[in-house]
Amino acid sequence: MELKTRIDKDLFKKTCLLAIPIMIQNGIGNAVGLVDNLMVGSLGTEAIVAVSIAGQLMFVFWLALFGALSGPGIYGAQYYGNGDIKGVQDVFRLKFWMAIICGLLGIVIFFNFDNFLLGLYMKGQSEEIDAALTLSHAKDYLKIMLMGIPFIVLTQVYATSLRETDESFKPMVAGIISVAVDVVFNYLLIFGKFGFPKLGVAGAAYATVLARVAEFAVLVVWAHLRSKKHIFLKGLYKTLFIQNTAMIKPILRKSVPIMLNEFLWAGAIAFMTTCYSRRGLDVLAGMNISNAICNLLNVVFIALGNAVGIVIGQMLGAGEFKKAKDSSVTLMWFTAIACLALTAALIGLSGWFPTLYDTTESSKKMATMFIIINASFFPLQGFLNSMYFTLRSGGKTVITFIFDSVFSWTVCASAAFLLSHYTNMHIYGIFITVQALDFIKVIVGYIMIKKGIWISNLVAAQENE
Repeated sequence: MELKTRIDKDLFKKTCLLAIPIMIQNGIGNAVGLVDNLMVGSLGTEAIVAVSIAGQLMFVFWLALFGALSGPGIYGAQYYGNGDIKGVQDVFRLKFWMAIICGLLGIVIFFNFDNFLLGLYMKGQSEEIDAALTLSHAKDYLKIMLMGIPFIVLTQVYATSLRETDESFKPMVAGIISVAVDVVFNYLLIFGKFGFPKLGVAGAAYATVLARVAEFAVLVVWAHLRSKKHIFLKGLYKTLFIQNTAMIKPILRKSVPIMLNEFLWAGAIAFMTTCYSRRGLDVLAGMNISNAICNLLNVVFIALGNAVGIVIGQMLGAGEFKKAKDSSVTLMWFTAIACLALTAALIGLSGWFPTLYDTTESSKKMATMFIIINASFFPLQGFLNSMYFTLRSGGKTVITFIFDSVFSWTVCASAAFLLSHYTNMHIYGIFITVQALDFIKVIVGYIMIKKGIWISNLVAAQENE
């Protein structure tokens, strides 16, 4: 019993050492997002809704990029656990090309189809919100954000590779610096302070782009200055061609389902938001306010999920299968329990936080309810997040594809569509029903975890081919 307690403490310690810098980085980033949100919120409800809509589209892009890099990242963590630095380098190079392709596709699609994509969210009616002005703000915001995409994609290549090799401190510091840049320039450019132009919503977008440039510069320069520590960076750019070409096919075979999964899952979330918006544009304003505060705290289970995937992936790469299986279950429950405190904190803030916004009373009341509903499902989402990364750590990407995005579209999105289009159910009822459907995933996913069908050593299997 003593030995198991010590092992659990070591497991929690390693997971937290990986997760805490990610929490801090993402938490500060979301805190700045919250400040940005409040600054934009002072410009009126149209500005809030516009940034919310454009942010939904960037969210889809962000998760598509995350998915594209996550597939190779599974191998990166296992190569590192196996001590294969050349393998880590080739994974980095593959990520580089995949990120470039994702970035170019994102820019082309958003630039050419902005009217159509943004218009999907403008179906609802509201007497208090000017739909034409909202659309104009959203288009301006999105077009400016496209300038930051090249820096976003390359930063993520470095950040994910460093984390997979047990370095999450540098990405955290780079994120903190970018946050400081974002806050300062939001204040200067939104309100036109100290001689800067008063750009409103466009100013918020320019500030975000400048923050992305700063994050990229700090992270890349600092990482290469410490290449003695991050030895996979030594000689990395002697070529951008992948040396072990045999790895490309199996990695892409694992990566494509993850990339599609993240893209389709984000698409499902965006689609469900368009369904919710049919109950009025003030629903979008309420959701935007709710998301601003909820995102500040959900970094805890998101970071823990990322850390769980890395820790379990390294165990699999080292051939410690039983340890990986036992640890995965322990960490899932640990994450869910940690989320209970977040639930209590959010419910406590639910009545006060919406009053900080200059928006309609209807939007504020909706925001309070959305915060309470989201908070109530935090333990469930924490459990699911760790479960997802555990399943993915063994490379069972088809399973996670079905488990995540297929479920989101066939069950959750379908329910949102049917309830919003063919019933008179209130938006709160629709939202709770859709959230509660995730209990099905918990039951099915837990059975898969306990059976161990996700367990495999990808790098050893590749060496034996």
